[in-house]
Amino acid sequence: MTALLGRSLILLALLVASMGAIVGFAAGFRASATGAAVARKLAYGFAATMAAANGLMIWALLVRDFSVGYVAQVGSRQVPDWVAVTSLWSSLEGSILFWGLVLGAYVAAATWHTRDRYPEYMPFAIGTWLACGAFFSFLLAGPAQPFLTVEGPLADGPGPNPLLQNHLLMVIHPPFLYLGYVGLTIPFGLASAALLRGRLGQDFLRPLRTWLMLPWVFLTVAIVLGGWWAYEVLGWGGYWAWDPVENASFLPWLTATAAIHSAMLTERKGVLKGWTTTLILVSFLLTILGTFMTRSGVFNSVHSFTQSAIGPAILVFLAAATIWSVLLLAARIDRLGSDGRLEGARSRDGMFLLNNLLFVLFTFTVLIGTVFPLVVEAVQGVQMSVGRPYFDRMAVPLGAALLFLMGVGPALPWGTATADQLRRALLPPLAGAAVLALLGLGLGVRHPWTLLILGFAGFTSQVTLRELWLPVRQRRARGETLLAALRAGALMQGRRRFGGYVVHAGVVFMVTAIAISSTMGTSQELVLRAGESATVGRYSLTFLRVDELREPHRTSLAARVAVTRDGEDIGVLSPRMNQYESQREPVGTPAVRSFFFEDLYLSVMNLDAAGGRVGLRVFINPLVGWIWPAAGIMALGGLLAVLPPPRRELVFRGETVTPRVEMGGAASEPR
Repeated sequence: MTALLGRSLILLALLVASMGAIVGFAAGFRASATGAAVARKLAYGFAATMAAANGLMIWALLVRDFSVGYVAQVGSRQVPDWVAVTSLWSSLEGSILFWGLVLGAYVAAATWHTRDRYPEYMPFAIGTWLACGAFFSFLLAGPAQPFLTVEGPLADGPGPNPLLQNHLLMVIHPPFLYLGYVGLTIPFGLASAALLRGRLGQDFLRPLRTWLMLPWVFLTVAIVLGGWWAYEVLGWGGYWAWDPVENASFLPWLTATAAIHSAMLTERKGVLKGWTTTLILVSFLLTILGTFMTRSGVFNSVHSFTQSAIGPAILVFLAAATIWSVLLLAARIDRLGSDGRLEGARSRDGMFLLNNLLFVLFTFTVLIGTVFPLVVEAVQGVQMSVGRPYFDRMAVPLGAALLFLMGVGPALPWGTATADQLRRALLPPLAGAAVLALLGLGLGVRHPWTLLILGFAGFTSQVTLRELWLPVRQRRARGETLLAALRAGALMQGRRRFGGYVVHAGVVFMVTAIAISSTMGTSQELVLRAGESATVGRYSLTFLRVDELREPHRTSLAARVAVTRDGEDIGVLSPRMNQYESQREPVGTPAVRSFFFEDLYLSVMNLDAAGGRVGLRVFINPLVGWIWPAAGIMALGGLLAVLPPPRRELVFRGETVTPRVEMGGAASEPR
């Protein structure tokens, strides 16, 4: 009964999405207000059916209804309920079902947010969104089919992949990744609508920017959460290995970041409209490429799913979406003419454009390194791989240049700067660059690229702090208190600007931490018997014993290791080897103790419980712990930037006074 009801909901979602796509496009071409209203209702209907189907699957996973095909595949009576719920996105069919839920929620939210506004655009946007919804509904009704009926179901199932049961981060990392990935469907639909209409008006840039920024925030957090999960679970001591599936999430992040900066120029100066829409379309296409990478089986990765018929279907959809995008751009991009002009290289305009070009070059570099081995294998039948040295060699210079431009751009005026303005803008931040580079040198940093990045980070930090403080200083000069100046100048009227610089501050923290942790870490392998000690850097490690831990879904052997740092006791760390019934080989779980400036990281290589001996890999990783909160700072800044400005009116002496509003990232008085 559950499986039948689930299949019925999926078919209903397919019907509603298909009808909505047709009605939306028809309403757009005919300028029909009635058709637009029907399309909106069908968008809500698609969201409701997807929510119901996902709720039904979660219920089936919790009650262990093994008559449902997907539950029989990933369910188990041995796992706790939180693992049962996360099983929804742990395997191929369930992940597509969850994609449908997130897509439905986004479509409903964006439809509601733009209700009764932008009538010339929204029918096309809703039609595009629901066309994407129809495709994913088709996957669920055809190749995926999570609601297949199992005749004569077994009493228990194998449970999800053991790696997905090893850490609570798997509860939040995949949902954030889907909120980022799937969310880029919304700006894709809005950009398609602008091209179909042949106009990208100033009024339409605000929802376009909002619905681009929101998935960017989620994707930023998701990428870092994925690195944190790899760091805490996989046991190799790192957080980023340029894995093809890691790259799959990084690629749309790069182009979406470029699109956000390009949209700022478009909104402020009326330029780069075609370039902005192109970047948005490419960002969506890269999410579909990433989906193909994880669900086709063509890449061997700990993050990817098994090979299935879904892969070819997604490849067909990618081809169709690419053709759609190319045809739209070829036919309509010339209508998105500029309303202004770009200034020269000695301006913020020029730095924004250079920033965009570097982001595109970065994207192309990562894309080539990720896809090239697949192309070689398809053409020549020869397996090859592009390793970390290639990515590091290409990414480090590009990342350093982007970090430097992040300081240079905001320091310059929007118009062409004079020689005197250049000196006043760029010379003072050199003090910050010198201070941070010399500090790194004094603390033992010798790697040339790390020192250069520290210098650029110091330069950008000084500019960022200056720009964050500028509106507060201006209001303080007019006699306002510090709290009032901060509230009005930064958090209320200058929220977008303030949020953008908070994002920049988070980037500086993160890039600094990545540079230091990548070049200044140390590692050592040890073999210890019970009672033996060894010294690694400032740490003394004493192996105490092996404890056996039993849980309903696994059995673990934990190595108890007492640790002191500079003679001070910091407790007992317990790296483990976990044995799952569905897995022949044990799965390791490292132990990590984080301090302000470094992490002590213990990973089990081998464990002999009978002989009382353990093989450990010990890492001392500086500043890794700064990466995770840096992502939170970036997300906070992004959310501040995406929140709408206050719209309240002030009444003074019987007159209505409209508060200052933001235009193009700067505060201006309404006219």
